[in-house]
Amino acid sequence: MAKKKALITGVTGQDGSYLAEFLLGIGYEVHGLVRRASLPNTGRIRHLLDNDNLVLHYGDLSDSSRMVRLLTEVRPGEIYNLAAQSHVMVSFGEPEYTGNTTGLGSLRLLEGMRIAGLDAKYYQASSSEMFGATPPPQSEESVFHPRSPYGVAKVYAHWMSRNYRESYGMFAVNGILFNHESPRRDEKFVTKKITKAAAEISLGLRDKLALGNLDARRDWGYAAEYVQGMWLMLQQDDPDDYVLGTGTSFSVEEFVEATFSFLDLDWRDHVTFDAGLTRPAEVDDLVGDSAKARTALGWSPRVAGLGLVPLMVEADVSALKGDRHWIDTPQFLDVTKP
Repeated sequence: MAKKKALITGVTGQDGSYLAEFLLGIGYEVHGLVRRASLPNTGRIRHLLDNDNLVLHYGDLSDSSRMVRLLTEVRPGEIYNLAAQSHVMVSFGEPEYTGNTTGLGSLRLLEGMRIAGLDAKYYQASSSEMFGATPPPQSEESVFHPRSPYGVAKVYAHWMSRNYRESYGMFAVNGILFNHESPRRDEKFVTKKITKAAAEISLGLRDKLALGNLDARRDWGYAAEYVQGMWLMLQQDDPDDYVLGTGTSFSVEEFVEATFSFLDLDWRDHVTFDAGLTRPAEVDDLVGDSAKARTALGWSPRVAGLGLVPLMVEADVSALKGDRHWIDTPQFLDVTKP
C-alpha cells in the first residue's frame, strides 16, 4: 500500500516542524517547502533530516511557476499551507510583503493545484487575528474585523480558499487557529520572548526585559496539539472550516507573572515598558470557541494558557544550560485511533 504523501509549506517553522514530525510518525511521506537562505534555517527539523521519508524542496510562495512545477512533480494527496510572514508587528512595517506572501501565496498554491489538475486536500492556516476587534468568544460564525496587515492578508487567504472550494469543488479547509505556542516558538513572539528572557535572568545572563502592551488577552494553546487538529480536518469526508482554541483567556501580564514566579522571580523587578513595542491598532481579547471542532473532529486540547509556562521555561533553561541546539520532545494527543 502506497504511503500517504503530504506537502507542507513553512516546514521549518514551529507548526511545520511539529506537523512533519507527527505525519512521519504515522507513516506519511512528507515533502517540505524551504526558502533558500545563505544561513541554515532547518534548526527545528534537524532531528528529522535523516528520515528517508522527509524530502525538502527549495521554493517560495511568491513564485507561482515554481508552485505549479512542484505540485506537478510531487503530486501530494494533502497540502498544508503554513508558510507566511506571520509576525503581526512586522506586518505593519512590511504590509506589501505580508500581503504578497501571506495573502497571495495561498492563491498561488490553489491556482497551482487547479492548473496541475491535482486532486488533493488543501489546508489553509487561517488565524484568530482575522477577528481583531470582534468581541470574544469568537467562533466560525463571528465577523472578521482584522486590525493589522497580517490579519487582513489572512482574511484574503481564508476567503480565497472558500472560493476555490465553492467554485471548483476543491477539498479546501480553513483552520482558524488561536495563538499556539511551544518551546519551538520564534523569539520574536511575545510568549517565547518572555520565557527565554526569564530563563536568562534566572541564570544571571541578563537583568531586564522590555515589553509593550501588557493588557492584551489571548487564548494560548500548545502547537503540537494544534497541528493534529489540522490533520483531523483533512481526514473528514467533506471540507469545512474550524476554529481551534482552548476557550480560555489570559493577559500578557498574567503570562509574565506566571513565568517569573515559576523561576522564583518578581517580574516587577525586571520588566520595563517600551511604547515602541505597541501596535498601531491593538487587538484586546481573543477567545476561541472550538465547540464545532470538539464535536466534529473529536479534538480536545490538554494544555491551555498558563499551563504552557512550565513546558516552555524548562525547555529554555535546559537549552541555556546545555546544548544550544536543544530540541523538545512533543506531547502529541492520541488522535489517530477511531
